[in-house]
Amino acid sequence: MKSPTIPASRLEELIRGSAAARVLVIGDVMLDQYIWGHVGRISPEAPVPVVEFDRESWMPGGAANVARNIHALGANTELLGLIGKDEAAQRLRALLADQGIGCAGLLSGPKRTTSVKTRIIAHQQQVVRVDRETRGEVDERSQRQLLAALEKRLPGAAAVVICDYGKGVVTQALVDAIRQLCRARGVWLSFDPKPVHALSLTGLSLLTPNRKEAFELAGVPDGSRNVDPLKDPGLQRVAETLLTELSPALLLITLGDQGMLLCQRGQKPFHIPTVAREVFDVSGAGDTVIASFTLAVAAGASPVEAAIFSNHAAGVVVGKVGTATVSPEELTEIFRREG
Repeated sequence: MKSPTIPASRLEELIRGSAAARVLVIGDVMLDQYIWGHVGRISPEAPVPVVEFDRESWMPGGAANVARNIHALGANTELLGLIGKDEAAQRLRALLADQGIGCAGLLSGPKRTTSVKTRIIAHQQQVVRVDRETRGEVDERSQRQLLAALEKRLPGAAAVVICDYGKGVVTQALVDAIRQLCRARGVWLSFDPKPVHALSLTGLSLLTPNRKEAFELAGVPDGSRNVDPLKDPGLQRVAETLLTELSPALLLITLGDQGMLLCQRGQKPFHIPTVAREVFDVSGAGDTVIASFTLAVAAGASPVEAAIFSNHAAGVVVGKVGTATVSPEELTEIFRREG
């Protein structure tokens, strides 16, 4: 099944509108480290591959990767979150500054460690990942400081994206306060939920769970997957449950190689097949989806246009290794190729 598209003239309008938008991103900020190498032998100490080091690279991760994806599409982006007073924090700030992402809202504290995910990659395949992080909930003082920083930057913002990766920055009190601030100012609010972190998420503008997260949020087991998501009764029931219980304006369920399902109350779900030709790495694909969908809405896209826009953006990044972004030129090219 061919994926629906957006006419070239309309795509140009949305890309121009994206460049004029300003989006705030708040949540769990991370630093992604990549150690690149190659495998030529098995260790004599244990049945594991020996990765011979070639090089290493660093990228903003977590909420910082969402901000990076928004900025890559031309928007003005500001990042808010908590980091440590450590070398990783200094490296992250420098990376963000180099990429033109506002990070004055990044607050540091001695009781937190900057989250670092180290991925060891050999022959374009991830071998293992090592996580160094703080998971405890933030203290009330830090939470008040974050909210004050957000409220200061909210005037003129088109949207806010909350990024919860279960590291402790996103609490119920924080979500409730941000929702109240956004409602009072008519600001779009997107959230990518993590069911492992139980929160009340009613009344948000956009929720973007993947299939596994959607079933967990609905509290039901996932049965067999139907090839056609529109003929999958379990998926349809889960979507209806989430729309009824959480009342988001829009629910976008990402389905991996099956694309995504856009759901709205009172309307039939809209399925968008994937446009990805080759999948090298899905890490960060969810960040690209919520970033590009939110930005498309900020640029004036309809829900269906935003879903198509974000589906094509995700189709670009999964063809790259590591947490990646998509440029306006790459997005235009994949639409041209699929058109």
